[in-house]
Amino acid sequence: MEKKVMVRLCAKILTETELYDTDMEVRNLIDWICVSEQIKTNNNTIRNLTGEYKKIEPDYRKGLRVQLERMKELCKERNELYEKQNDLKGQKQQIERGLEW
Repeated sequence: MEKKVMVRLCAKILTETELYDTDMEVRNLIDWICVSEQIKTNNNTIRNLTGEYKKIEPDYRKGLRVQLERMKELCKERNELYEKQNDLKGQKQQIERGLEW
């Protein structure tokens, strides 16, 4: 519930004021919230992919080729998300430096 309120507040600020364009601290705070939410979303997706992988793994050991292909796809997707996470974390650190925490 708290996340939804923060996101709605950011959306309201963006659509109804010029603060995002005129106040660098407001911009950094909003960007920080958005990047943090994306990181959380990606982490949840990574956990789901890893969970699915672990469910498939026993069948793979029995020699199912289709399962192996799905596992490869899951690993590729998970690795791409890890790379995106690193990029997002870098963006978040830049924003935090701008906020001077």
